Amino acid sequence: MLQDYLPIAVLIALSTLFSILVVVIGHLLGPRRPTTRKSAPYESGMKPIGPGTRRMPVRFYLVAVLFILFDIEVVFFLPWAVVFRQLGLFGLIEMFIFILILLVGYVYAWKKGALEWD
Repeated sequence: MLQDYLPIAVLIALSTLFSILVVVIGHLLGPRRPTTRKSAPYESGMKPIGPGTRRMPVRFYLVAVLFILFDIEVVFFLPWAVVFRQLGLFGLIEMFIFILILLVGYVYAWKKGALEWD
């Protein structure tokens, strides 16, 4: 039973080891004496104009989160489509309920103006 999880354990161990190795190598080979000139931001060989960080509108993050949310929910259609014939009428009704919930969320976001870009 536990042998089925061995590849996952090996993958986790190797990825953890690789992550630690990359951080250690970066620390060993990274810059030792940072100066103001070395620490200055670089933009295509020109001095940057304005601050290095700019304020992004919250609407950008809201649209991004809504996209991820609806995108992940649409992924649930594939397993349902694979076993559609075995689920029968029950599966069809459950998917209609799921789509209805998605539609209510979409309409709510639309009415609140979350999808409008100014």
